Amino acid sequence: MAQSRRDCSCWELYLPVGCLLLSVLLFHPALAKVCNDRTKHGQDNSWFTRDGENLPIMVLMPMNESALMSSISQGIEPAVQLAIQHIRETRKYSFSLITKIYDTECDNAKGLRAFFDAICYGPKHLMIFGGVCPSVTSIIAESLEGWNLVQLSFAATTPVLADKKKYPNFFRTVPSDNAVNPAVVKFLNYHNWTRVGTLTQDVQRFSEVRNDLTNELEKAEIQIADTESFSNDPCVNVKKLKDNDVRIIIGQFDENLASKVFCCAYNLNMFGSKYQWIIPGWYQGNWWEQANNTNCTTKKLLTAMEGYISVDFEPLSSRPIKGISGRTPKEYEREYSRELQQKGVEASKFHGFAYDGIWVIAKTLTRVRELLRIKQRQNIYHNFTVDDREVGKMVLDVMNETNFYGVTGQVMFRNGERMGTIKFNQFQEGREVKVGEYNAIADVLDLINNAIKFQGVEPPKDRTIVRPQRRHINVPLYSILSTITILGMLMAGAFLFFNIKNRNHRLIKMSSPYMNNLIILGGMLSYASIFLFGLDGGFVSERVFETLCTVRTWILIVGYTTAFGAMFAKTWRVHAIFKNVKMKKKIIKDQKLLIIVGGMLLIDLCILICWQIVDPLRRTVEEYSLEADPQGRDLAILPFLEHCENTHMTIWLGIVYAYKGLLMLFGCFLAWETRNVSIPALNDSKYIGMSVYNVGIMCIIGAAVSFLTRDQPNVQFCIVALVIIFCSTITLCLVFVPKLITMRTNPDAATQNRRLKFTQNQKKEDSKTSTSVTSVNQANTSRLDGLQTDNHRLRMRITELDKELEEVTMQLQDTPEKTPFIKQNHYPDANNILSISNFTDGKDGEKSILKNHLEQKPQAQWGSMDPSRINRGPLEDINSPEHIQRRLSLQLPILHHAYLPSIGGVDASCTSPNGSPGSSPRHRHMPPSYRVMVSGL
Repeated sequence: MAQSRRDCSCWELYLPVGCLLLSVLLFHPALAKVCNDRTKHGQDNSWFTRDGENLPIMVLMPMNESALMSSISQGIEPAVQLAIQHIRETRKYSFSLITKIYDTECDNAKGLRAFFDAICYGPKHLMIFGGVCPSVTSIIAESLEGWNLVQLSFAATTPVLADKKKYPNFFRTVPSDNAVNPAVVKFLNYHNWTRVGTLTQDVQRFSEVRNDLTNELEKAEIQIADTESFSNDPCVNVKKLKDNDVRIIIGQFDENLASKVFCCAYNLNMFGSKYQWIIPGWYQGNWWEQANNTNCTTKKLLTAMEGYISVDFEPLSSRPIKGISGRTPKEYEREYSRELQQKGVEASKFHGFAYDGIWVIAKTLTRVRELLRIKQRQNIYHNFTVDDREVGKMVLDVMNETNFYGVTGQVMFRNGERMGTIKFNQFQEGREVKVGEYNAIADVLDLINNAIKFQGVEPPKDRTIVRPQRRHINVPLYSILSTITILGMLMAGAFLFFNIKNRNHRLIKMSSPYMNNLIILGGMLSYASIFLFGLDGGFVSERVFETLCTVRTWILIVGYTTAFGAMFAKTWRVHAIFKNVKMKKKIIKDQKLLIIVGGMLLIDLCILICWQIVDPLRRTVEEYSLEADPQGRDLAILPFLEHCENTHMTIWLGIVYAYKGLLMLFGCFLAWETRNVSIPALNDSKYIGMSVYNVGIMCIIGAAVSFLTRDQPNVQFCIVALVIIFCSTITLCLVFVPKLITMRTNPDAATQNRRLKFTQNQKKEDSKTSTSVTSVNQANTSRLDGLQTDNHRLRMRITELDKELEEVTMQLQDTPEKTPFIKQNHYPDANNILSISNFTDGKDGEKSILKNHLEQKPQAQWGSMDPSRINRGPLEDINSPEHIQRRLSLQLPILHHAYLPSIGGVDASCTSPNGSPGSSPRHRHMPPSYRVMVSGL
């Protein structure tokens, strides 16, 4: 009782009269009994025993032309009369059906009153036929159980009536709106659409269909990407569907809002080959012209509507099978059309369901009469009677067993719902064309061959097909750079062969061939890393790619350190010698340089081993924004790029860059400090410095550009490969090409010395310490200027002393009597002459003194003796001109040769004053700057 009152209260807001009447009928048994007694009209419960009985059927329909949905009823009445006529013609039924139409006017209150009048004042009805308006039908159907009546509808498609707990005595020959959902799911599966979106008008009827569709889609494991509901303006919701990349859109809305939906779709470009709309199929013909209340023109609407799929029940079966009436659907349709013409009314899409409904009632009542007769015969007292409740229960059971073939197809019920046929139409060039149908009983979808015409060459995709596309290195680019790299490695191998073959040659030996071998080895490792950098997922598997991440990193770092470390060590040696301000001999052997390179490699290995153990490199995939297909296909390209990364990539790269950067900056500093040094003993020091600059600049450029082009693998690989190729090639060429040219043009240039000859001891010493070098800083211009000033001053002093020497010689020749004066006053000058002779050329001084003396004193006088001096004392004899001349002729050459070594002449150890100056071993260690200066004297 409480439940019934709650059900009634839901209608109180808009159906006060109807609710009152229903309450009176349901909850006042006395009044209900009066109505039942009045409807008997003298009849008893033995109606099933008499043949030829007229069995009344209550028909509820809106017949008033001003009423809503009255057009449906006007087209239904001819079909009902035609069915009753055909039933009589078969002569298989021992009764006649009498239909009494009650006008509900599609109004709840008037419909309840019509139903009450039929119960109270009409004949006793065995069944109720009809129910068009959903609201009126649902109210009446809810009360049928109390009246022990069964209702069969032919036009009520609202899904709410499928609730058997609430409407247990309600049946319908027309499929409900929910019946299209299994057909839609079957259609989606047929085209492999697994992702859809729904657009629903915010009305109960459509919301219920949408909820049932959601359950069906979940059962079929079809994803609902987005669910949108709207009341008036659907454009915002349509835009959301597009933003969520919904391609298959299932719509539930009436024709008034359908025009707005497709207008929004046109403005948002949601039509054509990329989209598929599925909408209800019960719209009236040319609905877009009648319901166009938008700013879009008819042409725009037709453009957006082209290709949509409509789904609705099949009004008449398409199969040429004779049904229960002995007629095919086509034959029935011709008869129905004639009836319409006679009565001058329009056809109704539900006429076939009404026709089959009358046959359902006829078969049901026939079966009930048979069951009642059997029970009567089985009753031994022969006074068998049956009440309305038992008859109602029997009608309900027989209805559930209905199964025959009618004009609408196979007629059967499942929980009161008609299992009918669903048709699929497609809008093609301004009209709907049938493309297939779905048999709900057999659960089979049958599509007409080549009937569906999609806008594209194939059905639309249910989503934007994302095709992953690896950004890999182009094969032609990899081939070109690999060829260049191979040529570079062949060049490095040729240099290595040349360096090993001529390792004992003086030119190669002076440039530390072992360090040169390390430079070549480092260059070849750098070349080899190019092959590994060009291999990505397009060439190797993921596992191999991950291994290459580690291998190529190790090879590049070790190769760089080997080559750059060797150049750095050689540059450091030049700098160390250059900064030797004491001008002493400094020995830096190759073993010390190898230790420097080994230390750098040890640091690299420590960093690499820790890197590999703590945080090894892994293959990572970086995805980029979706891109349109360049060929215009309905798919999107998802570019992705493989990287070699780890968790703390920034930290490890920072350590490596910091270490290499500091080393590179220090190497560039050493190269700058020694930029003006040109030492024959270190014949490639200038080229080594240039190589250090080259490596530093190219590494900076390569690291910067490689970071900026991280998402462009072809550009990145090209730049990195070219940097490695140029860096290694230029370095090797700077180190070895000058040696090749020198050995080809002047192969003995390194062993010849045009001014000095090496002694055997010095050669032995040089062979043991080939790396020992001494150098004078020719760049020290201030010291050179000072030496040149001293040189000029000494030359002027020599000129003055030459003049004084000539005066002394003339005095000795012309005034012998002045010998004591010479002895006392000019001996110091003679001593000065002998001492200054250290700064004069020995031969030229000797010749000038002897020549002046011989010209002024004939040779005969040297051998004669003055008689007047015979008796002179010993002192006078010693200082006589003859003794002086003899002493000068013997002492001056000896003293002259004794001081020659200090000014570049012969060595004091030479036995002959005329010996070759070049034979002195002391000349070999004479600094070149002094030699050049003295030669100007």
